[in-house]
Order: sequence, then C-alpha cells, then structure tokens
Amino acid sequence: MTLPAALLGILISTLYAAVFHFWRGGGFGRLILYLILGWTGFWVGQAAATQLDWTFASVGPLRLGAATLSSLLFLGVGYWLSLVEVDRK
Repeated sequence: MTLPAALLGILISTLYAAVFHFWRGGGFGRLILYLILGWTGFWVGQAAATQLDWTFASVGPLRLGAATLSSLLFLGVGYWLSLVEVDRK
C-alpha cells in the first residue's frame, strides 16, 4: 500500500462518515463514533478484499468496492447499536 493510496482511503472513509453524520444527525460524540466506524469498516473491507483477492471497483491498490461496502455496513450496524437505551434505576 502506497502512502497516496492510504491517504486517499482515509479521505474517502472520512467522507463516508461525514455524509452519514449529516444524514443521521447527532452531536460531536456521534461524529467521532461515525468517524471511527467509517475508518474501521473501510480498512477491514480493504484487508478482507486484499486477502480474498477481490478486485471489485479497485482504484490502484485500494479495493474501493469492498472497502465501501464494509464501511457502510459498519456505519449502519454501529448506528443501529447506538440506538439502544439503558434503563437507569
């Protein structure tokens, strides 16, 4: 993985998280959560696609298709899990 590809991946995953935050809303804490989920999902998808040799929508060494799907999956599941409310007695 080259440095420009890594920086492009960080930029794209940050964009996914920011758009998701704009769509779903929330405060600063939610933005941080979405950034972490977007980055983690993107790089997990990138690593999985590299291991499995998937080249769907590749941009240079980035496996953008699988990384995008994984990032969106992480964001969706993370959002859904963050909706759980704890009863405090």
